[in-house]
Amino acid sequence: MTSRFTTDCEGFHRRDFIKIGAAGLFGLTLPQLLRLESQAKAAESAGGLKPRADAVILLWLGGGPATIDMWDLKPNAPTEIRGEFKSIATSADGVQICEHLSKTAKVCDRVTLVRSLNHTIPSHGPATVFMQTGNKPTPAVQYPVLGSLTTRLMSQQQGVPPFVSFGESRNGNAAGYLGTAYNPFVIEGDGGKAGKGGKANFRVRGIQLPTGFTLDELEDRNKLLNDFDGAFRAADKSGDLVDGLDAFHKKALEILRSDKTKKAFDLTQEKQELRDAYGADGFGQGALAARRLVEAGVRFVTISMGGWDTHGKNFEALSKQRLPQLDQTLSTLIQDLTDRGMLERTIVYCAGEFGRTPKVNKNAGRDHWARSMAVLLAGGGIKRGYAHGATDAQGMAPATEPCTPDDVSSTIFHCLGIDPHTEMQTSTGRPIQLFREGRVIEKLLA
Repeated sequence: MTSRFTTDCEGFHRRDFIKIGAAGLFGLTLPQLLRLESQAKAAESAGGLKPRADAVILLWLGGGPATIDMWDLKPNAPTEIRGEFKSIATSADGVQICEHLSKTAKVCDRVTLVRSLNHTIPSHGPATVFMQTGNKPTPAVQYPVLGSLTTRLMSQQQGVPPFVSFGESRNGNAAGYLGTAYNPFVIEGDGGKAGKGGKANFRVRGIQLPTGFTLDELEDRNKLLNDFDGAFRAADKSGDLVDGLDAFHKKALEILRSDKTKKAFDLTQEKQELRDAYGADGFGQGALAARRLVEAGVRFVTISMGGWDTHGKNFEALSKQRLPQLDQTLSTLIQDLTDRGMLERTIVYCAGEFGRTPKVNKNAGRDHWARSMAVLLAGGGIKRGYAHGATDAQGMAPATEPCTPDDVSSTIFHCLGIDPHTEMQTSTGRPIQLFREGRVIEKLLA
């Protein structure tokens, strides 16, 4: 797995989602999240839609994957366009994908490929914001990522975090105008070795006690904090917030006591054969943990894999590293969700910030290209065995059914039972629609 500290061509560090700050043992982040969570609307109240899905697993391909070499090959184009890979048939009638995604080809009867996605931002940071928030970036507003929105708008299961993020990302202010309470719970570690007897070493920032620290000691610490809060409450203009935190510190302890999250990360409970099938790396083991987290009631999980910024040696990097790794993990996740009857209620979303140039450059690489790209969707009300839209003969731009990141985000939230035009408010009271320009893509719906 690519180091989280590697940089792409623009010099951005690929880091985890927002580093949730700690004040003392685990700070105010968790209590704040719980406090504000109590104000969240259930999905049914956010537009009155009937939800088809309960959770989303986002496989994020950081750096901009060459989707023209993955999901939308051009075998009849000139050599400098079509590249080195061949197309293969899939289990979806008439749909072909890359030869290096042979395992995924077998589950394509359960997925939709959106081949007509496009936008106008060929720069990593802003393009990531657009894809992960469903809103074009603007200096005026910091939009929340999709996982933060689900935390705000969907009902939550007791004892589990609502939004979890593994691995790398550059979107440092994930919760945007919603505030830090809606940032993801960041997962540290790589899942350990998937070999026989290997134990996962995932650590959940904010809901794991330091070594040698007991719950009783934490309760004593919180009692001391509450005593200080009470002493200063009369002089505190935000005394109502302090009152709320008193209650939610107690609820935070309930999550620490709960064994749901702890059990979800215990991958040794899975058969070794399945662990191996997911892949013996952080990305694969993270995807397995994501499935277990969704089973426990988590609403949104992001697993990230970097290394897709292939300006040079694109075909070597894809064929030897990126595509085999993605193929193994993605295909196993879809099959595993199917076997457990979970795909009907779980959306799998595989995407990066943009595509790459149809024309191969002098370094056998492809450069940034946002005007045509493709993503994969599966489960949770999404049509099966379908390729949506098409690009022109050389893959330069959509030829049919053009759509944008806000359209895809709107469609996902429609499947979650949330009206994409639901109106939110910033901390200053400014009204903002979830996806101000997005529309539901009806043809993607089952």
